[in-house]
Amino acid sequence: MSTTRRQMLARTGAAGAGIAFSGALSELFAGSAFAAGTGYGDLIKDPNGLLDLPKGFKYKVLSREGEPMSSGEGPVPTNFDGMTTLRGRRGTRHLVRNHENRHNGKIRVPAVDGITYDPNGMGGCTSLHLDSRNNVLDEHTAIAGTAVNCAGGPSLWGTWLTCEENEDKAGTNGYTKDHGFIFEVHPTDTRKLGGAVPLTDMGRFQHEAIAIDPSNGVVYETEDAFQKPFGLFYRFLPKKPLGGMGSLQAGGKLQAMRVPGVPDLSSVQETGATFDNVEWVDVPDPLAKETPIRLQDFGAKGITHSQKLEGCYWGGRSVYFVASFAKSAEGSAADHYGQIWKYTPSSKRLTLVIVFGPDSDLQLPGEEPDNIALAPSGGLMVCEDGEGAQHVYGLSRGGEVYAMARNAQNIGTPEAPEWGEFAGVTFSPDGETMYVNCYNPGTTFAVTGPWKH
Repeated sequence: MSTTRRQMLARTGAAGAGIAFSGALSELFAGSAFAAGTGYGDLIKDPNGLLDLPKGFKYKVLSREGEPMSSGEGPVPTNFDGMTTLRGRRGTRHLVRNHENRHNGKIRVPAVDGITYDPNGMGGCTSLHLDSRNNVLDEHTAIAGTAVNCAGGPSLWGTWLTCEENEDKAGTNGYTKDHGFIFEVHPTDTRKLGGAVPLTDMGRFQHEAIAIDPSNGVVYETEDAFQKPFGLFYRFLPKKPLGGMGSLQAGGKLQAMRVPGVPDLSSVQETGATFDNVEWVDVPDPLAKETPIRLQDFGAKGITHSQKLEGCYWGGRSVYFVASFAKSAEGSAADHYGQIWKYTPSSKRLTLVIVFGPDSDLQLPGEEPDNIALAPSGGLMVCEDGEGAQHVYGLSRGGEVYAMARNAQNIGTPEAPEWGEFAGVTFSPDGETMYVNCYNPGTTFAVTGPWKH
C-alpha cells in the first residue's frame, strides 16, 4: 500500500485496523494453552490525545521522555524502543527499555560509573521497577554508553540482551570504542554482570533482535542492515549454554543461515513455502575488523540475505523472525509488506508462515510489522512501523486481524499529521497488562482491561 493511501486513510479517520495477510496462523500458535482469541471492537478516540483503545481498556502513562528519573541520574532519555518484562520480588516486575539514541541524540542515557561502555555513546537502557498495580517504584539507568539500542530479547535467566543497531568503529561520529554489539543487562544493577561488557563473539553488526532456544541455549539473531546487501539471520552456539547470568561472556561460535538456491528471502512469496535443506555457515570474522559480516566471503554458495529483519521470538519448537518489508527499488529481489518466517532446528526446516498485504484488501491501513510478542489470547501483538497512522495490532489464532491500540500523539501538524511508531510490546507475567512504547515522543504505557485468556 502506498504511503499516500495510508496517510489519506489516517486523515479521513478510517477505522479499519490491522493488516491484510495470507498464511497459516495456526502454525504460529500450535500448542498454546490459551483460547483462540478475537478482537476487542473499534478503537475509541482518547480525549487526552495520547492512546486510542477499545471499549473497556484503559492506559496508564509510566514514563515520559524528559521527565526526571527517580534515581536522580537525569531526565528520561529519548527514542523508546525494544523492551521486556522481567519478574521481580514479591509480585513486582521490571521493565527494561532500550533507547535508540544515535551520536546526535536529543536526550542521552546518563553515563553512570560502572555501567557505561563508551562515554560518547548516547544510547543504552533504563529500567522501571513496578508493583503489581503498575505503580513506578523506581526508574534508573541500566546500561549506558552504547549506540542505537534497537531491540534485543530476554534471556532465560532474568536478564535482557540489548542490541546495538549500529556498526560504527572507534573514531567515527565521536565514538571512542567500536559499536555493533550485544550487551547483557541486569534489571537492578548491571554491575552484577561485570558492567557494560560487549558480547563480542555474538558478532559486530547492525543487530535487531534475539531469541533463545530453551532446550539448548542457542541464540538466534536478526540483522537490520539498511543497504544492499541486506542483513543475515544468525545463530550463536555458546560455549556455556544455559549457564545463567554472565555465561554468554564465555563466548562461542557465530554462524549465518544459508538457504541453498535462495540468496534473498524476499524472492519467496508463497505462504507455506518450505525449505528442508537449511545450512549454517561459520562467520569468517565475527568482529568485522575490516569487512562487515554481510559482505564477507561465505564461499562459492554465498549466503542468504533479507531486507529489514526485525522481531524475533521463540515459540514451541521453533524460532520465528520478521522481515518488516522488502522493496525492489531499494535492491530487494521482490516487494512485500512484511513476512513472518519459522525455523525449526530439529528438522532444519524453514517455512514462510505469513505474507502481509496489500493485495487482499487495500482498505486495511497496516503494514511493516516490527516488534512482536505473544498475547494472553495465544495470538500475537505486533508493533507497526510504517507511514501514516501507527497501531499495535493483534493477530488471533483464528485468523482475525484487529486493532489493539492507535497512537494519538500527533508530532506533525493538523494539516499533515504524523505519528511515532510503536515498539517494545510486552506483557506482565500474569498476562493482565500490556506494556508498549511510543518511540516519539518517548512514552511507556501500561494497558489493562478485559483481556481474553
